[in-house]
This record gives sequence, structure tokens and C-alpha cells, in this order.
Amino acid sequence: MLKMCDVYSDSPRSFATQSGTDITMVKATQGTWYVNPKCDVDYQSAKKAGKQLGIYHYCEGGNPEKEAQYFYHNVKGYIGEAVPAVDWETGQNASWGNTNWVKRFVTEFHRLSGVWCLIYVQASAISQVANCSKLCGLWVASYPSMDWKSWKVPSMKVNTYPWATYTIWQYTGDNMDRNLVNTTVEGWKKLAKGDKSASHPQKKVESKWQKKSGTFTLGQKLKLHKTPHIESSAIAELPKGSEIKFDATLQGPLRLWLRQPRSNGYGYIVAKDKYGKLLGKIEY
Repeated sequence: MLKMCDVYSDSPRSFATQSGTDITMVKATQGTWYVNPKCDVDYQSAKKAGKQLGIYHYCEGGNPEKEAQYFYHNVKGYIGEAVPAVDWETGQNASWGNTNWVKRFVTEFHRLSGVWCLIYVQASAISQVANCSKLCGLWVASYPSMDWKSWKVPSMKVNTYPWATYTIWQYTGDNMDRNLVNTTVEGWKKLAKGDKSASHPQKKVESKWQKKSGTFTLGQKLKLHKTPHIESSAIAELPKGSEIKFDATLQGPLRLWLRQPRSNGYGYIVAKDKYGKLLGKIEY
């Protein structure tokens, strides 16, 4: 077992080099707008002090792929050395309660980095991230009381289901976030290295139009485009509930275009977005 202190911008700088600890976990980013100005200061201080390292992202519940990309692009210099983590809490989190948000985040981060994030969550909300149990380690917050201000590990049962056990247990959260880490230094380094399966650009396969007719009922307001490009000019903006007849489909990696015959040519509308989400009802 190892001892870890996690820190953020308002933490005393001395926490990053806390005597008796093995690991320092530093807040790096939040949402898609914030970078901790003390991140590299604490990171380099901890590294110089011989600590093992971690970096985490605080979720605001926006688009999970965009938040994962923001985290990655701001910490990629630490990848391979520091264990990444994602902080899933109720505060400032527009998607709290969503049981798929974190999975989308960690999947995107892994695609970019080849490393699976640890997932920080309070014990009572583990069900929100349970679908990640076979992918990521668990960093669970469970306190005996808010008055526990000691490195002495409390004697209490900690819920981790469906994980067999925790990777990290945060057991104080008042004057200092104290954590017990259920691995060795070598195990921690292995978590930081990941599985080396980050995606790399592949030869682009050209999508082709397929003759297929049907009706598309819009599930939300959408633009009818002049060409099948998301930035192209709009012929019209159609309200939710509108129906269009189409005579062909163009399936990209995830986005699906439909072609509408018109008296002066064609119109084009997106039926599935870039994440593969269906934007209405298709009947062939």
C-alpha cells in the first residue's frame, strides 16, 4: 500500500511534497476552459521530491469527448509518467446522474493516449460509473467523518461494487485529501504507461452514396444543406417534427447524411451526428 495526497490550485504548495507520502496527484484541467495555473509547479516539485505522479481532470458535464480531448492536449507531456484520473462529482457538473458520460470520456482519452484513466467518485454514486469497471481502476471517496484529519487508516467497510476492490481510497477530505493506494510503485508506473494502443491516423476510406429511399422525421431543429458538408450553406432550417423524403444515404465513420431530391437539385441533411447519435426517426 502507498500513501497519496491530491492537490489543486488552492492547496498549500507544501502538500505536493508532503513528507511520508509516495504519490502526488495534481489537478490539471476542468471542463474545456480551465488549466490549473499551479499544476506544473506542483508536478515538478513532487517529481523533484521523488514522488510518483498523477494528474486529474474535473468534469463539468459538457461534451465528454471534448473534455477528454482538452485534458489530453494539456497533459500529453506527462503521459507515460503520471497516472491520469477523471474526477466525477456533483459540483459544477451539468451531467451528474448520467451513467454513460464517464465511459465516453475515458474511451476517448484512451483512444488518444493509450492509457485508461482512474475514476474518482463518491462511494454512494459508483453506479453512475459502473459500466467502466472492466476498463478503469476505481478511486473511491469514503470518509469515516469530515473530522478525520490523520494518516491513520480508518477501520471501515468501503463499497467498491462492481469493482472487486479500489485502486485508490480517499478517506479524508477536510484539511487535506489523504488517500490509500492499493498497489506498489511498480504497479503505479505500469498504470501510467497504459497499454500503448492509442489510435493513429489511418488511410481514409472514401464513403459512397447508396441508393436507399425513405422518410426522415426530425427529432430536433436541423439545417438542410446545399452540399453534404457540415459547414456548407443552408437551404433552410427545418423545425422539429418536419418530414423529408430521401433517395440516398452517405454513411461516414459515424455521421449519416441523407439526400433529398428537389426541383432544382438536391438538399442534404444529417440524420446521425459525428458521435453516431440519431437525430430523428428514419423509415426505409
